[in-house]
Amino acid sequence: MTTLFPTAHFIKEIGRGVKGARSLSQADAGELFNAMLHGQVSDLELGAILLAMRIKGESVAEIAGFLESAEKSFQLLQAPNSADCEYAPIVIPSYNGARRVANLTPLLAMLLARAGAPVLVHGVQKDAGRVTSAEIFQELGIAASSSLEQAEQQLNQPQPVFMPIEILAPRLAQMLALRRILGVRNSTHTLVKIMQPFVQPALRLTSYTHPEYLSMLSDYFANAADPARGDVFLMRGTEGETVANTKKVQQIAWFHAGQKNTLIEAEHGTDLALTVPVDATVTALWIKEVLAGRESVPENIAEQVRHCLSVAKRLKALV
Repeated sequence: MTTLFPTAHFIKEIGRGVKGARSLSQADAGELFNAMLHGQVSDLELGAILLAMRIKGESVAEIAGFLESAEKSFQLLQAPNSADCEYAPIVIPSYNGARRVANLTPLLAMLLARAGAPVLVHGVQKDAGRVTSAEIFQELGIAASSSLEQAEQQLNQPQPVFMPIEILAPRLAQMLALRRILGVRNSTHTLVKIMQPFVQPALRLTSYTHPEYLSMLSDYFANAADPARGDVFLMRGTEGETVANTKKVQQIAWFHAGQKNTLIEAEHGTDLALTVPVDATVTALWIKEVLAGRESVPENIAEQVRHCLSVAKRLKALV
Protein backbone atom coordinates (compact mmCIF):
# COMPACT_ATOMS: atom_id res chain seq x y z
CA MET A 1 0.00 0.00 0.00
CA THR A 2 1.38 3.41 -1.06
CA THR A 3 1.96 5.87 1.75
CA LEU A 4 0.36 9.17 0.81
CA PHE A 5 2.45 12.33 0.89
CA PRO A 6 0.94 15.12 3.06
CA THR A 7 0.11 18.11 0.86
CA ALA A 8 -2.27 20.30 2.89
CA HIS A 9 0.46 22.74 3.94
CA PHE A 10 1.55 23.15 0.29
CA ILE A 11 -2.02 23.64 -0.95
CA LYS A 12 -2.52 26.24 1.76
CA GLU A 13 0.37 28.25 0.29
CA ILE A 14 -0.43 27.98 -3.42
CA GLY A 15 -4.23 27.75 -3.26
CA ARG A 16 -5.15 31.30 -2.21
CA GLY A 17 -5.68 32.68 -5.70
CA VAL A 18 -3.60 35.02 -7.85
CA LYS A 19 -3.16 37.72 -5.21
CA GLY A 20 -3.05 35.70 -2.02
CA ALA A 21 -0.99 32.68 -3.06
CA ARG A 22 2.67 32.29 -2.15
CA SER A 23 5.23 30.35 -4.16
CA LEU A 24 6.99 27.26 -2.91
CA SER A 25 10.73 27.02 -2.49
CA GLN A 26 12.65 25.03 -5.09
CA ALA A 27 13.21 22.20 -2.60
CA ASP A 28 9.55 22.04 -1.58
CA ALA A 29 8.41 22.18 -5.21
CA GLY A 30 10.74 19.34 -6.12
CA GLU A 31 9.57 17.21 -3.20
CA LEU A 32 5.93 17.84 -4.02
CA PHE A 33 6.26 17.10 -7.73
CA ASN A 34 8.24 13.94 -7.03
CA ALA A 35 5.37 12.69 -4.86
CA MET A 36 2.87 13.59 -7.57
CA LEU A 37 4.84 11.67 -10.20
CA HIS A 38 5.09 8.57 -8.05
CA GLY A 39 1.40 8.31 -7.18
CA GLN A 40 1.85 9.41 -3.57
CA VAL A 41 -0.78 12.16 -3.74
CA SER A 42 -4.51 11.46 -3.57
CA ASP A 43 -6.64 12.30 -6.62
CA LEU A 44 -8.44 15.05 -4.71
CA GLU A 45 -5.21 16.73 -3.62
CA LEU A 46 -3.60 16.25 -7.03
CA GLY A 47 -6.45 18.06 -8.75
CA ALA A 48 -6.29 20.85 -6.18
CA ILE A 49 -2.54 21.30 -6.70
CA LEU A 50 -2.72 21.34 -10.48
CA LEU A 51 -5.58 23.84 -10.59
CA ALA A 52 -4.00 26.04 -7.91
CA MET A 53 -0.76 26.20 -9.90
CA ARG A 54 -2.63 27.01 -13.09
CA ILE A 55 -4.41 29.92 -11.42
CA LYS A 56 -1.35 31.19 -9.54
CA GLY A 57 1.24 30.61 -12.26
CA GLU A 58 4.60 28.94 -11.63
CA SER A 59 7.54 30.83 -10.18
CA VAL A 60 11.11 30.29 -11.34
CA ALA A 61 11.90 28.37 -8.14
CA GLU A 62 8.86 26.14 -8.60
CA ILE A 63 9.70 25.37 -12.25
CA ALA A 64 13.29 24.59 -11.22
CA GLY A 65 12.12 22.19 -8.51
CA PHE A 66 9.50 20.57 -10.71
CA LEU A 67 11.94 20.09 -13.58
CA GLU A 68 14.62 18.57 -11.38
CA SER A 69 12.17 15.92 -10.19
CA ALA A 70 10.75 15.45 -13.68
CA GLU A 71 14.13 14.67 -15.20
CA LYS A 72 14.93 12.23 -12.40
CA SER A 73 11.74 10.29 -13.15
CA PHE A 74 12.97 8.83 -16.46
CA GLN A 75 16.15 7.41 -17.96
CA LEU A 76 18.20 9.97 -19.88
CA LEU A 77 19.33 9.19 -23.41
CA GLN A 78 22.92 8.75 -24.53
CA ALA A 79 23.86 10.90 -27.51
CA PRO A 80 25.92 9.40 -30.33
CA ASN A 81 29.58 9.29 -29.26
CA SER A 82 31.02 8.92 -32.74
CA ALA A 83 33.94 11.22 -33.43
CA ASP A 84 32.42 11.78 -36.86
CA CYS A 85 29.41 13.57 -35.35
CA GLU A 86 30.29 17.24 -34.98
CA TYR A 87 27.01 18.35 -33.40
CA ALA A 88 25.54 18.14 -29.91
CA PRO A 89 22.03 16.66 -29.90
CA ILE A 90 19.15 18.99 -30.74
CA VAL A 91 15.93 18.52 -28.76
CA ILE A 92 12.60 19.59 -30.26
CA PRO A 93 9.44 19.23 -28.13
CA SER A 94 6.20 18.88 -30.08
CA TYR A 95 3.07 19.00 -27.95
CA ASN A 96 0.72 21.35 -29.82
CA GLY A 97 0.53 20.40 -33.47
CA ALA A 98 -1.31 22.41 -36.08
CA ARG A 99 -4.82 23.74 -36.20
CA ARG A 100 -4.74 26.74 -38.58
CA VAL A 101 -1.35 26.56 -40.33
CA ALA A 102 0.73 23.59 -41.48
CA ASN A 103 2.88 21.98 -38.80
CA LEU A 104 6.43 22.32 -40.15
CA THR A 105 8.24 20.97 -37.08
CA PRO A 106 9.02 17.74 -39.01
CA LEU A 107 10.60 19.80 -41.82
CA LEU A 108 12.84 21.61 -39.32
CA ALA A 109 13.85 18.30 -37.75
CA MET A 110 14.60 16.66 -41.09
CA LEU A 111 16.69 19.57 -42.33
CA LEU A 112 18.78 19.46 -39.15
CA ALA A 113 19.21 15.68 -39.29
CA ARG A 114 20.12 15.81 -42.98
CA ALA A 115 22.95 18.20 -42.08
CA GLY A 116 24.33 15.58 -39.67
CA ALA A 117 22.92 16.64 -36.30
CA PRO A 118 21.38 14.08 -33.91
CA VAL A 119 17.77 15.28 -33.62
CA LEU A 120 15.24 14.11 -31.05
CA VAL A 121 11.61 15.17 -31.39
CA HIS A 122 9.43 14.13 -28.47
CA GLY A 123 5.75 14.72 -27.93
CA VAL A 124 2.22 13.42 -28.21
CA GLN A 125 1.05 11.14 -31.00
CA LYS A 126 -2.56 12.35 -31.15
CA ASP A 127 -4.33 15.55 -30.18
CA ALA A 128 -8.00 16.02 -30.99
CA GLY A 129 -8.54 18.77 -33.54
CA ARG A 130 -4.83 19.17 -34.32
CA VAL A 131 -2.30 17.62 -36.68
CA THR A 132 0.65 16.32 -34.67
CA SER A 133 4.26 15.95 -35.72
CA ALA A 134 3.95 12.22 -35.07
CA GLU A 135 1.22 11.95 -37.71
CA ILE A 136 3.33 13.82 -40.27
CA PHE A 137 6.42 11.74 -39.47
CA GLN A 138 4.30 8.62 -40.03
CA GLU A 139 3.35 9.93 -43.48
CA LEU A 140 7.05 10.56 -44.15
CA GLY A 141 7.91 6.97 -43.31
CA ILE A 142 9.45 7.71 -39.91
CA ALA A 143 7.88 5.51 -37.28
CA ALA A 144 7.88 6.42 -33.60
CA SER A 145 10.60 4.82 -31.48
CA SER A 146 9.30 2.08 -29.24
CA SER A 147 12.12 2.03 -26.69
CA LEU A 148 15.04 4.05 -25.36
CA GLU A 149 17.48 1.57 -26.88
CA GLN A 150 15.91 1.90 -30.32
CA ALA A 151 15.94 5.70 -30.10
CA GLU A 152 19.64 5.75 -29.20
CA GLN A 153 20.45 3.54 -32.19
CA GLN A 154 18.35 5.69 -34.52
CA LEU A 155 20.15 8.84 -33.44
CA ASN A 156 23.15 7.59 -35.43
CA GLN A 157 21.11 7.72 -38.64
CA PRO A 158 20.65 10.81 -40.85
CA GLN A 159 17.00 11.31 -39.92
CA PRO A 160 15.21 12.66 -36.86
CA VAL A 161 14.01 10.39 -34.08
CA PHE A 162 10.48 10.78 -32.78
CA MET A 163 9.79 9.51 -29.25
CA PRO A 164 6.27 9.51 -27.83
CA ILE A 165 6.28 10.97 -24.34
CA GLU A 166 4.80 7.66 -23.11
CA ILE A 167 8.07 5.95 -24.12
CA LEU A 168 10.48 8.70 -23.14
CA ALA A 169 8.96 9.68 -19.79
CA PRO A 170 5.94 7.54 -18.76
CA ARG A 171 5.31 9.31 -15.45
CA LEU A 172 5.18 12.70 -17.16
CA ALA A 173 2.84 11.24 -19.78
CA GLN A 174 0.42 10.29 -17.00
CA MET A 175 0.46 13.86 -15.72
CA LEU A 176 -0.18 15.23 -19.21
CA ALA A 177 -3.12 12.86 -19.60
CA LEU A 178 -4.90 14.56 -16.69
CA ARG A 179 -5.83 17.32 -19.12
CA ARG A 180 -8.57 15.01 -20.44
CA ILE A 181 -10.03 14.82 -16.93
CA LEU A 182 -9.52 18.39 -15.72
CA GLY A 183 -10.13 20.08 -19.07
CA VAL A 184 -7.09 22.36 -18.78
CA ARG A 185 -3.33 22.04 -19.14
CA ASN A 186 -1.09 21.82 -16.10
CA SER A 187 2.52 22.61 -15.15
CA THR A 188 3.70 19.39 -16.82
CA HIS A 189 2.91 20.89 -20.23
CA THR A 190 5.56 23.53 -19.52
CA LEU A 191 8.05 21.01 -18.16
CA VAL A 192 8.01 18.74 -21.21
CA LYS A 193 8.76 21.74 -23.41
CA ILE A 194 11.87 22.72 -21.44
CA MET A 195 13.28 19.40 -20.22
CA GLN A 196 16.66 18.11 -21.42
CA PRO A 197 16.43 14.32 -21.97
CA PHE A 198 20.12 13.65 -22.75
CA VAL A 199 23.02 12.79 -20.45
CA GLN A 200 25.27 15.03 -22.57
CA PRO A 201 24.81 18.76 -23.12
CA ALA A 202 22.19 19.47 -25.78
CA LEU A 203 20.55 22.34 -27.58
CA ARG A 204 16.91 22.66 -26.55
CA LEU A 205 14.41 24.45 -28.76
CA THR A 206 11.72 25.80 -26.45
CA SER A 207 8.65 27.95 -26.90
CA TYR A 208 6.02 29.83 -24.97
CA THR A 209 2.45 30.68 -25.87
CA HIS A 210 1.32 33.19 -23.25
CA PRO A 211 3.39 36.39 -22.84
CA GLU A 212 3.82 35.97 -19.07
CA TYR A 213 5.82 32.81 -19.70
CA LEU A 214 8.42 34.75 -21.68
CA SER A 215 9.49 36.60 -18.53
CA MET A 216 9.40 33.55 -16.28
CA LEU A 217 11.25 31.23 -18.66
CA SER A 218 13.83 33.88 -19.52
CA ASP A 219 14.51 34.33 -15.81
CA TYR A 220 14.74 30.56 -15.36
CA PHE A 221 17.17 29.95 -18.22
CA ALA A 222 19.32 32.93 -17.25
CA ASN A 223 19.48 32.38 -13.50
CA ALA A 224 18.27 28.93 -12.44
CA ALA A 225 19.03 26.46 -15.23
CA ASP A 226 22.22 24.41 -15.06
CA PRO A 227 24.49 25.69 -17.87
CA ALA A 228 26.23 22.31 -17.98
CA ARG A 229 23.03 20.85 -19.46
CA GLY A 230 23.55 22.83 -22.67
CA ASP A 231 22.01 25.79 -24.47
CA VAL A 232 18.45 26.92 -25.13
CA PHE A 233 16.64 28.76 -27.90
CA LEU A 234 13.44 30.42 -26.66
CA MET A 235 10.79 31.77 -29.01
CA ARG A 236 7.09 32.48 -29.26
CA GLY A 237 5.50 29.24 -30.39
CA THR A 238 4.01 28.86 -33.86
CA GLU A 239 0.67 27.53 -32.65
CA GLY A 240 2.75 26.28 -29.73
CA GLU A 241 5.39 24.54 -31.87
CA THR A 242 9.08 25.46 -31.77
CA VAL A 243 9.46 26.01 -35.50
CA ALA A 244 9.95 29.44 -37.05
CA ASN A 245 6.77 31.14 -38.17
CA THR A 246 6.53 31.42 -41.96
CA LYS A 247 4.10 34.35 -41.70
CA LYS A 248 6.25 36.72 -39.67
CA VAL A 249 9.75 37.01 -38.24
CA GLN A 250 9.67 36.32 -34.51
CA GLN A 251 12.37 36.86 -31.92
CA ILE A 252 14.57 33.92 -30.95
CA ALA A 253 16.64 34.29 -27.78
CA TRP A 254 19.72 32.15 -27.16
CA PHE A 255 20.73 31.26 -23.60
CA HIS A 256 24.34 30.14 -23.14
CA ALA A 257 26.07 29.90 -19.75
CA GLY A 258 23.40 32.08 -18.15
CA GLN A 259 23.75 34.82 -20.78
CA LYS A 260 20.91 35.84 -23.05
CA ASN A 261 21.58 36.86 -26.63
CA THR A 262 19.06 37.74 -29.31
CA LEU A 263 19.70 35.63 -32.38
CA ILE A 264 16.81 36.94 -34.44
CA GLU A 265 14.97 40.20 -33.92
CA ALA A 266 11.23 40.31 -34.39
CA GLU A 267 10.07 42.17 -37.48
CA HIS A 268 6.64 43.67 -37.76
CA GLY A 269 4.66 44.02 -40.93
CA THR A 270 6.30 41.13 -42.78
CA ASP A 271 4.18 38.83 -44.90
CA LEU A 272 5.82 35.50 -45.56
CA ALA A 273 2.58 33.54 -45.73
CA LEU A 274 2.93 29.94 -46.89
CA THR A 275 -0.11 28.23 -48.37
CA VAL A 276 0.33 24.61 -47.29
CA PRO A 277 -2.80 22.79 -46.08
CA VAL A 278 -2.90 21.61 -42.47
CA ASP A 279 -3.66 18.00 -43.44
CA ALA A 280 -0.90 15.56 -42.40
CA THR A 281 -0.70 13.78 -45.76
CA VAL A 282 -0.53 16.99 -47.79
CA THR A 283 1.99 18.57 -45.41
CA ALA A 284 4.19 15.47 -45.65
CA LEU A 285 4.04 15.54 -49.46
CA TRP A 286 5.08 19.20 -49.47
CA ILE A 287 7.96 18.48 -47.08
CA LYS A 288 9.16 15.75 -49.47
CA GLU A 289 9.14 18.31 -52.28
CA VAL A 290 11.25 20.67 -50.19
CA LEU A 291 13.75 17.95 -49.28
CA ALA A 292 14.00 17.00 -52.95
CA GLY A 293 14.76 20.61 -53.89
CA ARG A 294 11.57 21.13 -55.87
CA GLU A 295 10.20 23.59 -53.31
CA SER A 296 12.18 26.22 -51.43
CA VAL A 297 12.86 26.02 -47.71
CA PRO A 298 10.93 28.90 -46.08
CA GLU A 299 13.41 31.67 -45.33
CA ASN A 300 12.64 31.87 -41.62
CA ILE A 301 13.08 28.12 -41.15
CA ALA A 302 16.32 28.14 -43.14
CA GLU A 303 17.68 30.82 -40.82
CA GLN A 304 16.56 28.84 -37.76
CA VAL A 305 18.38 25.78 -39.12
CA ARG A 306 21.60 27.76 -39.60
CA HIS A 307 21.54 29.02 -36.02
CA CYS A 308 20.74 25.57 -34.62
CA LEU A 309 23.62 23.94 -36.45
CA SER A 310 26.06 26.68 -35.47
CA VAL A 311 25.27 26.46 -31.76
CA ALA A 312 25.05 22.64 -31.74
CA LYS A 313 28.51 22.46 -33.33
CA ARG A 314 29.87 24.90 -30.77
CA LEU A 315 28.36 22.87 -27.93
CA LYS A 316 29.90 19.63 -29.17
CA ALA A 317 33.31 21.28 -29.43
CA LEU A 318 33.10 22.36 -25.78
CA VAL A 319 32.52 18.82 -24.47
